[in-house]
Amino acid sequence: MLFNSIHFLFFFPIVVICYFLLPFKYRWVFLLIASYYFYMAWKPGYVVLLVLSTGLDYFAGIMMSRQTEQSRRRKYLILSLAGNLGLLFFFKYFNFFNRTLINIGQYFSLSYQIPYSSFLLPIGISFYTFQTLSYSIDVYWGRLPAEKHFGKFALFVSFFPQLVAGPIERATNLLHQFNFKYDFDYKRVTDGLKIMVWGLFKKVVIADRLALIVNSVYNDPTAYSGPGYVVATVFFAFQIYCDFSGYSDIAIGAAQVLGIRLMDNFNRPYHSKNISEFWKRWHISLSTWFKDYLYISLGGNRVKISRWYFNLMIVFIVSGFWHGANWTFLVWGALHGFYFVFSLITKDIRLKITHVTRVDRYPRIHKVLQVSITFVLVNISWIFFRANNVSQAWHIITHLPNGWAAPMKSGELFSALAVNMPRTFLISILSILCLESIHLVQRHSQIRSMLSGKPAWLRWSLYYAVVAWIVLGGVFDNTPFIYFQF
Repeated sequence: MLFNSIHFLFFFPIVVICYFLLPFKYRWVFLLIASYYFYMAWKPGYVVLLVLSTGLDYFAGIMMSRQTEQSRRRKYLILSLAGNLGLLFFFKYFNFFNRTLINIGQYFSLSYQIPYSSFLLPIGISFYTFQTLSYSIDVYWGRLPAEKHFGKFALFVSFFPQLVAGPIERATNLLHQFNFKYDFDYKRVTDGLKIMVWGLFKKVVIADRLALIVNSVYNDPTAYSGPGYVVATVFFAFQIYCDFSGYSDIAIGAAQVLGIRLMDNFNRPYHSKNISEFWKRWHISLSTWFKDYLYISLGGNRVKISRWYFNLMIVFIVSGFWHGANWTFLVWGALHGFYFVFSLITKDIRLKITHVTRVDRYPRIHKVLQVSITFVLVNISWIFFRANNVSQAWHIITHLPNGWAAPMKSGELFSALAVNMPRTFLISILSILCLESIHLVQRHSQIRSMLSGKPAWLRWSLYYAVVAWIVLGGVFDNTPFIYFQF
């Protein structure tokens, strides 16, 4: 079920009303049923995988809690890892590796005829797999006790607001919340609804409208040159941010309406001064997952410097591969890893350059330069993320210098903005300006907090204006969220 669908428009109010009307002891049962219905609205049969993953990790957790020796606990952790990652590999990566082996076989004139899998990628499998794995690992290390209530553990895995695209929650934060009774609280509920509306605005007004322009360029890159690539790539940067953070906002807001607190997943990532800061602000639930469960397990920075750089590269490459079974994602992840390692290697040199040029005497100018450079680097990596294949991405990068001699005269710039001009372009620009204006304000305080002390007529005028903007400027074609494919 899509958050931006008529189906959800009816589903969510019914869930909220029934949730608060039901006695507390039945609420978890109702939420579990609603969550499974939410998932089955996409493809009912694939709920079996969700049940299998849930049952496997519940069993592994219970068995680990009964063992006193770490070695005996380890075999159940391995069972959890093998089962979950095995399912993830088969449905998400089997065809990728199969295709790679076929290409290698053809290169060496070897016969390799294992057929491709015809199964669809189960929606949200990467998210709920990592969520339930974090539980198994935490139980193994003794960070939390095993959950004995199977139903509430199943609800932790399948909680519908964040089931298919995060945030990737930890059991230490989410699981115990299902034991608390949350009464209907007007302020909490309305604050949650405001977050949901803001997320919907980001999705249907900004992301889905920018997609019209981005797709026109990236689906036919040979028809464009430098100006078109730059416009489409910058627009894609805002498209993917608004698409994914829009989903996270709706998920966080929906959970808040029910009284559940989910972790923040984004924090103005394009205001980052370096790549390290970018990853502390972008997809926070995933970046912290890799830090806690992979990076630290590899030794983190508590190793010799060459191994430290190796650990960083491994984490970023695996992060890229998590996003999809395509070489474009591997290159995207590796590129971010290179950025990170290169920034560490050149740190002293960059500090000397900053001191010599005396730019550090002007902190605001210095910050603008840092943010601008980071934004450019991130956009270069987005080319690989968005391109259909590595060859297409390389074509775009190598042809970026072309077409700048007379872009206005040739019509290149405007043809790149193409679809449904000028309305699409105008709404897109105004929406991005609105977004960034709010981000600038939120450096010091949340918009909701600032508005709470304002007169009612002003607050409601702004609320109605946002709703009107969604109705009049939104794209309502049930476009799936980008991260559903991961």
